[in-house]
Amino acid sequence: MCVYVFSIYTSNLALLGAARKSVMQKANYLFRAILLVQCLMACKAMTTTNITTDQSSLLNFKAQIKLDPSHILSKNWSAFTSVCVWIGVTCGLRHQRVTALDISGMNLMGIIPSQLGNLSFLVSINLSENYFFGDVPRELIQLQRLKIMHFGSNNLSGEIPSWFCFLPKLQVLNLGKNSFTGFIPPSVSNMSMLQYLDLSFNSLQGKIPEEIGNLRNLKTLALRHNRLTGVVPLQVFNISTMEFLGFTGNNLTGNLPLQICYGVPRLHGLYLSNNEFSGEIPSNLSECLQLQILSLSYNKFSGSIPGEIGRIRTLQYLNIGYNDLSGTIPHELGNLENLKGLSMGYNFLNGSIPASISNISSLQIIEIGHCNLSGAIPGCIGNITTLRYLYINTNRLTSTIPAGLWHLKDLLVLNLSTNILSGSLPQEIGKLKVAIFIDLSLNRFLGSIPSTIGDLQTLSNLSLAHNALQGSIPDSVGKMLSLEHLDLSHNNLSGYIPKSLEVLKYLMYLDVSFNDLSGEVPSSGPFKNFSSKSFISNDGLCGDPIYGLPSCPTGRQKKRKVMLAVVFSLIGITILILIVMALAYATGKYRRKHLVENGADFTPGTTLRVSYYELLQATEGYSESHLLGTGSLGSVYRGTLNNGRDVAVKVFNLQQQNAFKSFDVECEVLRNLRHRNLCKVISTCSNPNFKALVLEYMSNGSLEKWLYSDDYVLDILQRINIMIDVAYALEYLHYSYSMPIVHCDLKPSNVLLDEDFVAHLSDFGISKLLDEGESNAYTTTLGTLGYIAPEYGLEGSVSIRCDVYSYGIMLMEIFTQMKPSDEKFSGDLNLRSWINDSMPYAITRIIDSNLLGLEEHDTKKLRCLSSIMELALNCSMESASERVNMKEVVTAMKNIKFRLLA
Repeated sequence: MCVYVFSIYTSNLALLGAARKSVMQKANYLFRAILLVQCLMACKAMTTTNITTDQSSLLNFKAQIKLDPSHILSKNWSAFTSVCVWIGVTCGLRHQRVTALDISGMNLMGIIPSQLGNLSFLVSINLSENYFFGDVPRELIQLQRLKIMHFGSNNLSGEIPSWFCFLPKLQVLNLGKNSFTGFIPPSVSNMSMLQYLDLSFNSLQGKIPEEIGNLRNLKTLALRHNRLTGVVPLQVFNISTMEFLGFTGNNLTGNLPLQICYGVPRLHGLYLSNNEFSGEIPSNLSECLQLQILSLSYNKFSGSIPGEIGRIRTLQYLNIGYNDLSGTIPHELGNLENLKGLSMGYNFLNGSIPASISNISSLQIIEIGHCNLSGAIPGCIGNITTLRYLYINTNRLTSTIPAGLWHLKDLLVLNLSTNILSGSLPQEIGKLKVAIFIDLSLNRFLGSIPSTIGDLQTLSNLSLAHNALQGSIPDSVGKMLSLEHLDLSHNNLSGYIPKSLEVLKYLMYLDVSFNDLSGEVPSSGPFKNFSSKSFISNDGLCGDPIYGLPSCPTGRQKKRKVMLAVVFSLIGITILILIVMALAYATGKYRRKHLVENGADFTPGTTLRVSYYELLQATEGYSESHLLGTGSLGSVYRGTLNNGRDVAVKVFNLQQQNAFKSFDVECEVLRNLRHRNLCKVISTCSNPNFKALVLEYMSNGSLEKWLYSDDYVLDILQRINIMIDVAYALEYLHYSYSMPIVHCDLKPSNVLLDEDFVAHLSDFGISKLLDEGESNAYTTTLGTLGYIAPEYGLEGSVSIRCDVYSYGIMLMEIFTQMKPSDEKFSGDLNLRSWINDSMPYAITRIIDSNLLGLEEHDTKKLRCLSSIMELALNCSMESASERVNMKEVVTAMKNIKFRLLA
């Protein structure tokens, strides 16, 4: 090996003496020479190695990583067994030396030890999908036989080592999904055997080196989601072996070369989304005869869509949405017989949807939303039996929905909202058996809602709002057991709200406002969570006053009306009946007056009475074995009442100055609040020397306990659901009560989880009720530092925007598992600035590692996590006026959840 290095060294010295070289070239050669001298010294220091050296090196590696005693490598990698039978180790048949090391995805943590450089016969090393951190050790330069280096999906940092160029046989280099910084070293161009280079999902910056164009064997170049700038060097588009180019998620600019496909005729995938590319899409792309994926979305491309793209018969995914494209959709796209995904929304297209698209029998996704298309939806679109996602929303489409569309048995998502579609909804809508999302809102549909809609058992989101639908809401809606979101507002619906909806336990949003509904609003099941906004502008509705509706007549009142009708319609009713009725009325009035005069309380309250001694017995004298938690104003104990019901008893420490006030505030706030995501007060116990609240017991404890548990991990969907629940609770407090309520102390320990992991907001001891017309109030009582808004902490100014700020901080904590009070945050660095500085390119560095998928193509989850962090930053803006409100937060979180599940 040393001879090989020396020969390279000599040749470079010769180059140094070549005539008429520029200063930059000489500096470059000098740099290479220095590196080569260092390599030569490392070679000289090497001693003869054998299988014992390999075993010793790997045992040293094992000693430097944090291994749980139960980990499979703890016992398997033993000095008493042959290294060639160890898990993850492969030995060559000829020399019986370690030739491959694959310990990917084993949850290993530590630095990569320099002793791995002693595995001199190593051909392949795979440490991906672990938690290794620090730099890549320079000693790996000794692995002169190495062909594959896969270190992706770790926490490695520092700059990309320039000495990689001295690994002469390296063919695969994957450093993606780490925390590397700095620039891409031009020296990578010296890896002449390199076929695969992936540096995606790091924090690299600067320009793409022109020297990469010298890698004539390169098949894959992935530089996605970094901070690269400038134009893509033309040399990159002249690597004839290239099959995959991935530059998504950078700040690259310029036009695409007109002759792009002449230099890379074997190109299979071209990923250029989320950049600043401009100009027209080259028509010469049709020369890329092997292209399968073309992704140009989220750029500034203009002009028309070249019809020549229709010649790329191998194309499977075409994504050109979110640009400035104009003109019509070329009918030539119908020639793309292998196309599975077509996305071109958010452009300035016009004209109609070409019928030729229906010729693509393999299509699964059509997304042409937010353009300016007109005309009718082609009737033959129903012939695409493979279609699963259809988005043609926010256009100017007219006419009716083609009958064939209702026969697409695999359709999951149908979004035709915000068009000018008309006609009635047919019974065939019930044939979309697997659909999970249907939005036909903001059109001109007439007629009634088909009863067969109840056959959509998997549907979670249905919106028919802002149409002209008539008739009643079908009882069959109660069969849609997966329904979470139902919007029938702004129609001409009449009749009653079916009680069958009470069984829809997942229904979290209902809007039937601005119709002509009548009768009693159901009160059980999901209806406990809805506010008056769900039912406004339906003059015939009655029900619970919490909905802002008049009370419904009782059974006795209804009977009395019938009797009066008989009295006035039949002649011969005696005067005696009238006298009896008058006496009954007078007697009732006297009784009510008597009760009021004697202090009877008709205000809403708890019906369960619990004495001090029953609470003492229920908690076994408030023993420590029953203690659930302790706060500044008291402690919470678990207890079992005489009726066998488990409860949580919050006992206030009356020695604290604010304890009496806190008790009164919680009683005032919680007395009339009713919401699925608020902790319910069952009863109270109060005397001059003792004050306690009896609360619903939450079997899964606080969110904080789960977030920092060593035994359990909340997955991404559970965390999203919990934060949606918290958002619902805050939305109710801010907008759905008679006066806005500010919680003032939002944090994970005040979010409790029931047995189904539904979140309930608790601890209203320092909450503030804003009087009518008030937007803020002032207080000297502060919430928990780290979660409180700047204006709250500095001035004592409290508004509903303070809760929004705390919610944003909580979002950051829930998905990073990093407390705002963590010791790493000091001076100007806090949780928010740490996340803001890492967005959007280093998202994998800040997110809780338990949430990051190990799959190479797990980009959907990363996009959702990135959206969550962006929402958190918008919630926690320093200026209260710049923060979003909780209505917007609810909508954003639900959209993120939908994108994750879709």
